[in-house]
Amino acid sequence: MSQLALPLKLQDHAVFESFWPAGNDALVAYLRELVAGGTAAGCWLWGQASTGKTHLLQAVCARLGSASIYLPLRELVDTSPELLEGLASRACICVDDIDAAAGRPGWEIGLFRLWNAAVEAGSMLVVAAVAPPRECGFELPDLLSRLGHLPAFHLLPLGEDERPRALQLRASHRGLELPDETARYLLKRSRRDMTSLYELLDRLDSEALKAQRRLTIPFVRDVIGAHAGC
Repeated sequence: MSQLALPLKLQDHAVFESFWPAGNDALVAYLRELVAGGTAAGCWLWGQASTGKTHLLQAVCARLGSASIYLPLRELVDTSPELLEGLASRACICVDDIDAAAGRPGWEIGLFRLWNAAVEAGSMLVVAAVAPPRECGFELPDLLSRLGHLPAFHLLPLGEDERPRALQLRASHRGLELPDETARYLLKRSRRDMTSLYELLDRLDSEALKAQRRLTIPFVRDVIGAHAGC
């Protein structure tokens, strides 16, 4: 069977250099060591939405290039688990939202086989979920046992004081200057989860490029107002 097409385009900003690690330094250091040639089998990342799980998985793939593959499982579970076949040939398999496969027998069996093939090939599995393995609802005991062997890291959300700094790091990575007062304005005028804030920053980047403007408060206010009026 030919391999099914996978939506694998990585976000251009999802690299280690643009991730603000506050409270998650041990995990970031572990992943950096992993992609630098570490001998661990991989790891399990868990945490609430907008804590950076997808960012870090894609950062691993960005660093390893074609030796890795990124699987957004929540987008794939309505297709066939046969797409997992042969993926253990990659040095690292990054599975995002692995908990989306819980309670789906075909997918659980497919992941169990992928685990065994990865171990045999010496490949790494880096996976992300909203909870630790035993709280995700997996029904296949052998799969749960295997996943439980991965080192687990709890991704902590950014505190209030860290959010402006994370936004400024992301802006700097995109070649933008985000003044302190503008960063604080964004936090007061938009949804406060980091996913929404980063999406707003992407939109501001695009508008600033077109208008050849800096990210001043008046410019940001105009962009937000125009978007709200659409």
